[in-house]
Amino acid sequence: MKALVVETKKLKHNLKIIKEIINKDEKKAKIIAVIKGNGYGLDLVEYAKFLVDNGIDFFAVATVEEAIKLRKNGIKQDILMMSSTAIRSDVENLIENDIILTIGSKEAGNLVEEIAQNMNKKIRAHLKIDTGFGRYGFIYNKFEEDVEYIKNWKHIKIEGAFTHLSIAFFGDGKESKDQFDRFMKCIEILKKNDIRPEILHICNSSAFLRFPEMHLDAVRIGSALLGRLSISNTWGFQKVGYLTSNVAEIKIIPSGYNIGYSNSYTTKRETKIAIVPCGYADGFNVKVDRDMFRTIDKLRYIVRDVKDFFKTKEIYVKINDQKCKVLGRLGMYHISVDITGKDVKLNDEVHLDVSPMFVDSEIIRDYN
Repeated sequence: MKALVVETKKLKHNLKIIKEIINKDEKKAKIIAVIKGNGYGLDLVEYAKFLVDNGIDFFAVATVEEAIKLRKNGIKQDILMMSSTAIRSDVENLIENDIILTIGSKEAGNLVEEIAQNMNKKIRAHLKIDTGFGRYGFIYNKFEEDVEYIKNWKHIKIEGAFTHLSIAFFGDGKESKDQFDRFMKCIEILKKNDIRPEILHICNSSAFLRFPEMHLDAVRIGSALLGRLSISNTWGFQKVGYLTSNVAEIKIIPSGYNIGYSNSYTTKRETKIAIVPCGYADGFNVKVDRDMFRTIDKLRYIVRDVKDFFKTKEIYVKINDQKCKVLGRLGMYHISVDITGKDVKLNDEVHLDVSPMFVDSEIIRDYN
């Protein structure tokens, strides 16, 4: 049986590092645990329950479905829906389930005000300010105009305000500093209009680690909890999560025999192989496709591809702590592994390195 193993000791280790960094700050920012994308692949509900047991009391998600699922499964802590929406049914559903809304447009705010007024209820919300990301949020250089109608929302309790950094994981930090300054100018505009959000947050995991001066009142931590950083790991974070399967068959393949699709691998000698029922559909060796199209990005890819051309690229798994090479192309649900000269038996457990985010949600999450 396949399972994604979630190593709780490593999760606790990573959380300890994050708390130690926060405790060095005078203000001691609050941790908002971002658990979008099925809890970064760790299972939304199980991951949330683990974090609650380890002192986390504020969560952030990206979809209505995630927010409602947490509530239906007994998560009573604060949940921030980070995506602004002006879809009535979504807003009503979020309000009914006591989710903190994100408001990032006049249309969204007016709808929330209307619904709240009809319910005679004060709705909790955070304002989203677009400081250069180009997605949800009030555009920073038009914010003085926006405040004129924001201050007329009498049934919305603006508890927080935030923005999203576009390139905190790369470069010298100038772009992030510019976004930070734009955000703080917008906060000054709010204060001049007697709107004072108590929780200001701008940092994702990369910004949290790179720019301590930007921690503000809260930090949004997602990938750092899993130890899967977009920047160099100099803090000792440990990667969380690996996939397990089992050896389903063992066979001897003669020399000069093709293995896998496209005849991409031919044995050079008699080879003993293990067939493992796990492949790319389960999340093994799956990566995010290239989606950056600037000239500089294309040049980086060309340089990387040229370097890769001269490297021998091989994929390995571990069986009984033995490193074993995957032969041929990966199948959707199966791989062939070279176990020649190794002590491997039927049903032995196989460890596969994966990004939990890409592991099929139907696969069991085993917290240990």
